[in-house]
Amino acid sequence: MNLEQLFTENKEQSINGRYLTLDEVEPLLKQLSEIGELSIIGKSVLEESIYKFQIGTGKIKIFLWSQMHGNESTTTKGLFDFFNLLKSDSDLAKQLLANFTFCVLPMLNPDGARLYTRENANKVDLNRDSQDLTQPESQLLRETFELFKPDYCYNLHDQRTIFGVDMTGVPATMSFLAPSYNEEREVNYSRLKAIELIAGINAVLQEFIPGQVGRFDDSFNINCIGDTFQHLGVSTLLFEAGHFQGDYQREITRKFVFMSLLASFKILSENDVDLKGIEDYLIIPQNKQSFYDFIYKNIKINYDGIEKITNFAAQYKEELVNGVIVFNAYIVEIGELENRFGHFVYDAKGAKYSDEEVNFPQLNKKASFCLENNIKFVNGLIKK
Repeated sequence: MNLEQLFTENKEQSINGRYLTLDEVEPLLKQLSEIGELSIIGKSVLEESIYKFQIGTGKIKIFLWSQMHGNESTTTKGLFDFFNLLKSDSDLAKQLLANFTFCVLPMLNPDGARLYTRENANKVDLNRDSQDLTQPESQLLRETFELFKPDYCYNLHDQRTIFGVDMTGVPATMSFLAPSYNEEREVNYSRLKAIELIAGINAVLQEFIPGQVGRFDDSFNINCIGDTFQHLGVSTLLFEAGHFQGDYQREITRKFVFMSLLASFKILSENDVDLKGIEDYLIIPQNKQSFYDFIYKNIKINYDGIEKITNFAAQYKEELVNGVIVFNAYIVEIGELENRFGHFVYDAKGAKYSDEEVNFPQLNKKASFCLENNIKFVNGLIKK
């Protein structure tokens, strides 16, 4: 199975970038009604439709949902790439549909997607609402879970550019977790199945992004949906689509989401989860908050009449402006920046800092400044 070729052949070209709303995916969803069961299972707080797509006749039941957090669209793109494969009428598609029944909520939080927020329109994080079920979106997710009775749950998310693979200085392009089912973080049968499946996915991804796969923290929180479903005895996998070098639109990362999905289904269809243990899972390095988008080193500043050399970091904020996501870089830390890496690193070698205000970096200010060697930075980057 050539995963690179399969992705190229099945990538959904009509959707791209970070801002993905129901307007873009609804026409694609309606096309899916030609090959499976498409239904509107309810409405969001702002009365947007929440769709369910079900396809396949196989005995292994897979429940997947994406954009629980509205500003996390990469796995949604990966799902539509996978749907194109299922539409292809290839031998692989026929095999998948014979082995599996897929139940998918491709955009659980359409209000958050439109507003480009993590929360829903009531400013509730749906991934902290699995017990109280105060929101219509949370209720629909739980009702679908109970009706479908899945064998595996796929909780599909994005993670920020701050995450790296342990302290290796490499971004965590994909991270995974088999959530805990209790406070003690014990491993029971259902969790072990998820653990071994993730280990298998990792083995495949290492061929494409060696050293760029992380393992998410497994602290137990029953309010999180993955922990709840694992607690209820259903093997659950958390996907976190992260940063690939230079890929702020997550168009490269979506490929690895597609590959991860397909790799996992291949493992399951071949009955290759043999419950040997957790060693291959535990060798996946931990996800760590170890990155900033920008690091500027050895900057000379004049502070209260004293010249000193310092470092500072900036981080992008993704801001929705007139229907477009704008990446604005703001200064977030000044000092040693111990144990921090940068996706962009500039060594000023003692050049003096200046800006239009106070001539030293200030927290929460835009990263636009000059150095005495006539290099100008605008919104974090060197102006050409």
